[in-house]
Amino acid sequence: MNKMFDTVILGGGPAGLSAAIYSSRSACSTAIIDTCILGGQPSNYLELENYPGFSRIGGFELMEKFEEHVDMFGVQKLVMQEIEFIDLKSNPKIIKTKEHTIEAKTVIIATGAKPSKLGVPGEKEFLGRGVSYCAVCDGGFYKDKVIAVVGGGNSALEEAHYLTKFAAKVYLIHRRDSFRADKIVQERVLQNPKIEFISDTVVEKIMGEELVNGIVLKNLKTGASGVLPVEGIFPYIGITPNVEFISGQLNQDASGFILTDETMQTSLPGVFAVGDVRHTPLRQVITAAADGAVGAVYAAKYLETLAQVPV
Repeated sequence: MNKMFDTVILGGGPAGLSAAIYSSRSACSTAIIDTCILGGQPSNYLELENYPGFSRIGGFELMEKFEEHVDMFGVQKLVMQEIEFIDLKSNPKIIKTKEHTIEAKTVIIATGAKPSKLGVPGEKEFLGRGVSYCAVCDGGFYKDKVIAVVGGGNSALEEAHYLTKFAAKVYLIHRRDSFRADKIVQERVLQNPKIEFISDTVVEKIMGEELVNGIVLKNLKTGASGVLPVEGIFPYIGITPNVEFISGQLNQDASGFILTDETMQTSLPGVFAVGDVRHTPLRQVITAAADGAVGAVYAAKYLETLAQVPV
């Protein structure tokens, strides 16, 4: 396939799917590219309780509804496509995957972010053998076992609570003495008898033989270290943007998140960034969807300027 589109959207999570809807409604030829199936990280969420209109809905179910909406507009969907090369500075923009070379008048980057790593010995070695970043995916493997969750935000607390459906005990380890999570989430976790909170503490090493059997902890106030026997560990300490393919073509912050203005415009004309991949004060499904709408509308406005013929 070798084709030109008005707008190509990179990423099929809530930001990308929302952008596809608004782009198509603006009568722009639109394609959406994703390295996996569409839906993004929310597809792995057991439940969402804060998306307006749904008091409680499964993450996969909600993303299915997003995709069904996209399908109403005939958006070209290119899934399971790894980006091998991208030139955002050229006009038109050029995107190459193993199977396709695509040209785009505008590009909307909605590639999201991935879980941050602890960066400690044993984390890489025991991935899939006691180290996991997805409680919904792997929680069932820890029935009646003792496990640890690391972090203090909404994700860490929500996943710790979820894991108590399977585990006999869940240690919630946080480097500070207070949580960053919403109060309603904190109350739910603090009332759960299966969860024990370990404060002012970091993980220094993940131990095991074939599988994880313990973690080395260090108390930041006392400096004391010790081994905590656990059979699994779930780090939820933040996220890192999926921007490897950009290769320095756009302005980014110190953590790699793409800098945009209020219209989602990046440092390059005709290139927009939406959702978790951009520098933003809040990363939620609803804000990602809102970003996608804004970015697509202003991408369409940019296309109008390209159509203007100088007098």
